[in-house]
Order: sequence, then C-alpha cells, then structure tokens
Amino acid sequence: MTQPPEIRLSGDFDHAGRPLFSGLDLTLGAGRWTCLLGPSGVGKSTVLRLLAGLDTGGRFSGTIVADDGERVETRVAFMAQTDLLAPWLDVTGNVTLGARLRGERADMARARALIERVGLSEHAHKRPASLSGGMRQRVALARVLMEDRPVVLLDEPFAALDARTRAEMQELAFETLKGRTVLLVTHDPAEAVRLGHAIFILSERGLDEVAAPGLPPIRAVDAPETIDMQVRLFRALKGEPA
Repeated sequence: MTQPPEIRLSGDFDHAGRPLFSGLDLTLGAGRWTCLLGPSGVGKSTVLRLLAGLDTGGRFSGTIVADDGERVETRVAFMAQTDLLAPWLDVTGNVTLGARLRGERADMARARALIERVGLSEHAHKRPASLSGGMRQRVALARVLMEDRPVVLLDEPFAALDARTRAEMQELAFETLKGRTVLLVTHDPAEAVRLGHAIFILSERGLDEVAAPGLPPIRAVDAPETIDMQVRLFRALKGEPA
C-alpha cells in the first residue's frame, strides 16, 4: 500500500440545474478519520462519489487534489450505503471479489480472518439472499476492509447494525484502517464523536468544522468529553450554537 495522502476537495456541484453545494472546501487529513454529518440531500454521498471517481448525475466544477500529486480515485476503497453484494456469490466470494476483479489471487487467510471478525464464519458459504440486512452490511464491511487501499470512503457503514454489533464493527474498522485516510459519512453524532479525528457538518449553509474532543479516537462512549461533544453536535445539527 502506498502512503495515505492528504486530500482536498473544493468547488461547486449542480444537480438537474440546481446547486447542491457551492464553495465547498474539505480537507481530509492524511492517515486520519474525517467524519461528515448533515441532513439528507445536502451532498454528503455526492462528496464520496466525487472522491471515488463515480458517476454523480450532476456537474462538478472544482478540484480534487492529493498532496502527493497522484490521482485519488485509483487508490480508493468505497463502501456505499447499499451493500452491492453479488447475489450469485457466497460470503467468501463477495469478500474477495475485489481481488478477483483485478485478476489477483485473493488472500484467503485474511478473508477468513475478517469473516470471523465480523461474526459470519458459520455463514461463509451462504449467498446474500439467505442473510439478514445487518449480516449483509457486515459482509460489505469485510469486503472493503480486505482492500489494501490508502484511501477509504464509507457511506453509513454501520447503519443497519444493532448497538452492540455497531460498536464492535466500529472498533474493527478503526483498528483495520489505522493509518489510512478515511472519510466516514454518518447521520449519527455519537459515531462521529467516537471515531473522528476531524468532524464536519455539511448543510445548506455550507461546511462547518466542529472541534473534535481532545481524547484520541476511538473514544469511550461514556467518557464525559464524548458525551459533551455529542450534545454539541446535536445542537449544531439543529442549527443552534455548538
């Protein structure tokens, strides 16, 4: 894996002739988790798709620049809101799909270890139709964690999970992606506070940074500083002073 870059996305985006965001200026710290919150429809998933080089259905006027001068989209692992599992493949086949599409030999030992870590060893030979929504999301998470990429983009990766499993998968993702440049889009302030080195709120007014707690992530959910920060984020999301 190459060194994780710092990435800066700046510019305007129009969809169907209407501006979705303008004057956006977002920097992702190298080797750090950046969390992006905000109401639906303001362009959070669009930011992810722009960074991944995927079709957005609109027009972007701006720049996406890595501090090492290399292209960003060729170094990305991306987990979308929908699990996008191949219905004809079992759990193991889906987790190792990236390597197969590139014509590479999959690291089966690593795949088995990740499948075990996400709690699906007993379901490794099942196809997606036999899995619950939460199980499918864990397969998609294991698949993105399999990818040896310096930039990782996560769109609500834990949303379908119960509280206990969500906490466990957050810890697994943070551990596995240590040292990567990660952008996490979430609607959950508690998740952003727990995981983020940097926390931003995107709204119709623009992009605002909210100072992260002084404690380094991953943060204890019951730490007073964590709880205080959650309250501040809820206020900021409601448009009140943080």
